[in-house]
Amino acid sequence: MAKLGKYIGEVNGELKKATWPWDPKEKGVKKYKQLIDSTVVVIIAMLLLGAYVAFVDFAMQNLMKFLTTGSL
Repeated sequence: MAKLGKYIGEVNGELKKATWPWDPKEKGVKKYKQLIDSTVVVIIAMLLLGAYVAFVDFAMQNLMKFLTTGSL
């Protein structure tokens, strides 16, 4: 039981050091500007990475088809 209390105390201490992705002084949607901006960046990065992987997959598929059959 003492280990659990120590763990909870350490977690509490670490959470007090953390910076949160919103500004408590702001009101409404402006409060979450940093959070929204970060989310948009992540979504754009995921779309770009997905497009890159799809392109490479398509190119490799056609290359393998060309190498094995001799025609596209």
